[in-house]
Amino acid sequence: MRHRTRIRHSLPVILLWTLAACIPQPLTVTREPVTLRLVAADSCEPLSEELAAVYEEAHPWVTVQVEVWNSALAERTLRAGGADLALLSWLQETADEEPLWSHPFARDGIAVIVHPVTPLTETGLAHLQEIFRGRVQEWGGMVLTVVSREEGSGTRAAFESAVLGDYDVTPTGVVMPSSEAVVEYVARTPGAIGYVSTLRVDDHVRVLSVEGALPTSAAVSNGSYPLSHPLYLAAIAEPTGEAREFAQWLLGPEGQAVVGRCMD
Repeated sequence: MRHRTRIRHSLPVILLWTLAACIPQPLTVTREPVTLRLVAADSCEPLSEELAAVYEEAHPWVTVQVEVWNSALAERTLRAGGADLALLSWLQETADEEPLWSHPFARDGIAVIVHPVTPLTETGLAHLQEIFRGRVQEWGGMVLTVVSREEGSGTRAAFESAVLGDYDVTPTGVVMPSSEAVVEYVARTPGAIGYVSTLRVDDHVRVLSVEGALPTSAAVSNGSYPLSHPLYLAAIAEPTGEAREFAQWLLGPEGQAVVGRCMD
């Protein structure tokens, strides 16, 4: 009896061992290394670098190469096949080119910045227009120096659309080739006034309120700050492969969480 009982209790164990040996074990699949080419507008540079770093950490088989130009050159690089995706601060509309596949992924504020000793503390759209047209050239006894971005800058296009309308920036204005150059020039030049993406502001300049609002992330997102514009994820056509995975990630909750942290 003891012998039969031992056999009866051990049979399920033998069967389980046999079945376990027959069940396919999960396979570890090694993904082939992939390089994703991302071109970004100058104002998007800090954001693009952070997005690339976080995406690579979560997708270790992917290397994200980031190239930075102004928005027009970034779009041109994308159209020429030099990138898989682009982060653009302005979409050019030309009749002789096919429209890009694009989707807004963030909203950026344009900060009006001055040298810390400049007597201006606040301004409005009409006042800014007078300054950047050259019709107001001094304030509080200090000569004002207008600082603008170069042609092709998406930040410049958005600023001029909101502030200057059909007018041109004053020919006496200083034109800088990057957001970093604008900040550096304003920081060392008393009386200088310029504009940059809120992503590029640092402690060496002072930010003016515009129409009574500062360009905080909340004010930009709810529209109470008047100088803002969308940032776009763009491609030649609807993305496929790894570009599609990155696009879905960026537009989804994980990517948007990274964008939110950078914008705060």
